[in-house]
Amino acid sequence: MLTPDQVKQMIADIAPCEHIEVEGDGHHFFATIVSSRFQGKARLARHRMIKDGLAEKLASNELHALSIQTAATPEEWAAKGN
Repeated sequence: MLTPDQVKQMIADIAPCEHIEVEGDGHHFFATIVSSRFQGKARLARHRMIKDGLAEKLASNELHALSIQTAATPEEWAAKGN
């Protein structure tokens, strides 16, 4: 069973991130991701970037479910008061 820290590292391996939060119960995970790599990309493209990078883990069901709560650039994240 995966831990939130393991999922966090998987995300960090896909895209350099300024901030990542991952919560979950070993089966279902929820992520907040802040990355400069999202600059100029639409919301759907940001989610696809992460999900495509995790496709093998998702297909094998090693990672059962990941809900990306926030996929923001550092500027967007700061504008929200974070």
